[in-house]
Amino acid sequence: MKGQRGFSLIELLIVVAIIGILVTVALPLYSKYQARAKVTAGLAEISALRVSFEDVINQGADPTLERLGASATTSHCTISAAGKGASGLGNLGCTLVNAPGPVLNRTLTLSRSEAGSWSCATTVAADYSPKGCTTSEG
Repeated sequence: MKGQRGFSLIELLIVVAIIGILVTVALPLYSKYQARAKVTAGLAEISALRVSFEDVINQGADPTLERLGASATTSHCTISAAGKGASGLGNLGCTLVNAPGPVLNRTLTLSRSEAGSWSCATTVAADYSPKGCTTSEG
């Protein structure tokens, strides 16, 4: 009697079916992970500008991207900055670009109150929203 030399057709079909089931489950989870990572990266980019924003406000000037030393576009965001040095109010915004469909062109906004506290709001769906950001899907 000869020894077994390979896999039978049924064994190969079972392996292909198992791989298909794993891909069916993993692909949506991976897509969601990509979208959440893009939102987190966008929030990190505008969060990094808060120190410069505070410095400009404390000098009594109106914050602009030029005064903050920031670019209008990055690999994750189109960034905006607005505010009034006299009142201390202002916000930093990020419109997501080069992102997966569920978060493409959605916005993240960090707003500064007169008292100097910061709050986060976003139009990203709650599933993709960073912790601490208020979601207002739109």
